[in-house]
Amino acid sequence: MNYQEFYNQSTQSPEAFWKAQANELEWYNKPTIILSKDDNDYPLWYKDGELNVCYLALDKHIEDGYGDQTAIIYDSPVTQTVKKYTYNEVKTEVAKLSGGMISLGLKKGDTAVIYMPMIPQAAFAMLACARIGVTHSVVFGGFAPHELAIRIERILLFLVVLHLTN
Repeated sequence: MNYQEFYNQSTQSPEAFWKAQANELEWYNKPTIILSKDDNDYPLWYKDGELNVCYLALDKHIEDGYGDQTAIIYDSPVTQTVKKYTYNEVKTEVAKLSGGMISLGLKKGDTAVIYMPMIPQAAFAMLACARIGVTHSVVFGGFAPHELAIRIERILLFLVVLHLTN
């Protein structure tokens, strides 16, 4: 099947298309409701499904035998550094960060802002948040204090609006 045929399936019969895509993933709770609407008539996909993006990004590849293959390549023209991380190495780093976050009191449903430069540890932090169910937003670590404050304020405003609509 070529891209256009694949795309046409997704637009002509979106619920059937996304049900087929869902069958390709490992779910903690496989969805039975593919498409529904919330109280504001906004579409909800996989309402009763539960999965973990970190599991799908790391653990699944390791279980499938790819643990020693490269998962992340960090190539910094600024520091002239090139470092490759295997899936196993990334999982180890993510596990350490997840444990640290839990020891600080973060738990599923909490929200965190990741303020880091574009280094591998930023990706590890995002995956750690996903692993333990912490919603996260990433703010590039190069922002000056005023610009950083503006971005965090926008994130908080968005979270308040989201909370009020749910």
